[in-house]
Amino acid sequence: MSPRLILSLLALTVACPLAEAGETLSLQPAQLKALGIATGTVGDGGDLRSGTLPARVVVPNTQMRLVAAPVGGMIDLLAVAPGSTVKRGQVVARLASPQALELQRDALQASSQSALLQQNLKRDEQLFAEGLIAESRLQATRAAAAQAGAQASERRQGLALAGIVPGKLGGPLALVAPVDGVVLEQSVQLGQRVEAAAPIYRIAQLSPLWLEIQAPLAVAAGLREGMAVKLADSEVSGKLIAVGRAVDAASQTVLLRAAVDKGAASLTPGQVVAVALPTGAGTGQQLPASALARHEGKTFVFVQTASGEQASQFEARPVRILGQGGDGVLVDGVKPGERIAVKGVSGLKAMYTGVGIE
Repeated sequence: MSPRLILSLLALTVACPLAEAGETLSLQPAQLKALGIATGTVGDGGDLRSGTLPARVVVPNTQMRLVAAPVGGMIDLLAVAPGSTVKRGQVVARLASPQALELQRDALQASSQSALLQQNLKRDEQLFAEGLIAESRLQATRAAAAQAGAQASERRQGLALAGIVPGKLGGPLALVAPVDGVVLEQSVQLGQRVEAAAPIYRIAQLSPLWLEIQAPLAVAAGLREGMAVKLADSEVSGKLIAVGRAVDAASQTVLLRAAVDKGAASLTPGQVVAVALPTGAGTGQQLPASALARHEGKTFVFVQTASGEQASQFEARPVRILGQGGDGVLVDGVKPGERIAVKGVSGLKAMYTGVGIE
């Protein structure tokens, strides 16, 4: 639409600079169409849901496990892929590792040395009891046996941390799932060389799940742990388990956390959803950001007060922003059932503020 057409349309309506709240604009059907003005009903679903907040589905920390390379090596087998369901103890990958062979060899040598010195200790204890050797020799043998036993124990613990079976030398190292769950992420490719502690799979149990909700401070003040929450337009429900005590400096919101038991199977980690607030948890209506207009430090929306074949009327009404998430804004100042302009707001603002009118 050309600037000349916009100015000609604006000239059809008497507009004055922004003054008192409640001033009304009257537009003919041709003007509504030309300016691309569309309206929506507050609290009538979609982006105009009443009392909802954006939330993100996450997996509780205690339900996530990481399968990592215990030693450096090459990925010899990847037995599962993201989305696969696994059982605890199931082999999910194999690692060909010279370092694992070195650990096994050192453990075997330490175990053999410890066994030999234990035999020497028993012999010297017998000889000392018979008075055939000095006590100093027995003490030296006892110290050597203790040192060899400690070294063998250290090597066995190193094998256990690496997931290597003691006493078995050779072959790729099998990596197993630590819990029953679903593979969320695969971080390596077949044949890739990895260092010790490099992540291979991320596995999680997907029930229950958490919802992380960004709530305006004014709304969060009315919430308490244990309150029921529900996904908008869904039967998925849960309860609040944490109300944050810190306010995000950028968005001025508080982090809420809810645990979802009922319907958790229908959710996916990372999914963004809309959460309905508990009754009495605060005021506010969810509007699309495109419905807001700003001028001289004020924020307002255009409420449709009348609609007819001849003309439609809009009232510029100031609102207070309670919070914002994504493309949605939670505001105070409009009521469920009222119709507001959600598109073409810039044209209404131009008419209201007198832009282009002489």
